Amino acid sequence: MEKKQVYIYRSFERFWHWMQSILIFFLAFTGFEIHGTYSFFGFREAVRYHNIAAYIFIGLIVFAIFWHLTTGEYKQYIPTFENIKAQLNYYIFGIFRNAPHPTKKTVLSKLNPLQKLTYFGLKILVIPLSVTSGLLYMFYRYPTKRGIEAININTLETIAVFHTIAALLLVVFIIAHLYLITTGHSVTSNLRAMLTGYEELEGDDEPAPAPAENKNEEKSK
Repeated sequence: MEKKQVYIYRSFERFWHWMQSILIFFLAFTGFEIHGTYSFFGFREAVRYHNIAAYIFIGLIVFAIFWHLTTGEYKQYIPTFENIKAQLNYYIFGIFRNAPHPTKKTVLSKLNPLQKLTYFGLKILVIPLSVTSGLLYMFYRYPTKRGIEAININTLETIAVFHTIAALLLVVFIIAHLYLITTGHSVTSNLRAMLTGYEELEGDDEPAPAPAENKNEEKSK
């Protein structure tokens, strides 16, 4: 079947993806140092850098939510159980036998059923749990006009446990994500697509038009 170069990932989508990746890696790195796993920055500096990265991460989340809602891209993550068994069998067995991919990737459907379910859980459960528990931990005690106040929580232990669970789930997701990057048409095709925005897709669909900035670049050549 003929393959076509299709512009599938927009500029902000790629920026958001890479910034989110960098921040999650940095938060994990400083977070595990805070837990005493190793020493690199030192505890005090690790806490400071972790908090700064957390604020940037929250800001990125706000912009991403706005972008997804205004562009309608949030629909990409609405889960479906159709073909999910076939997709799971493909990742476990089919991919090692050069079996055809059970789902077709398009501009309007970038994620397969298993990816939709995973990303939905990440955005609805894991990341909110991580952000909420992190903010509660940071602002457990806070200054007011009457002095230092504290949130009505008996202990920070429960919050810390939930924050750690969310962090570990994010690490598991990253490991799985790094593996799934290699499962495209070639080992590097998915990575290249997230860098350039373009990906080779099979099918009869017409290629999506290139963005305005790309057209201007072509005219200037």
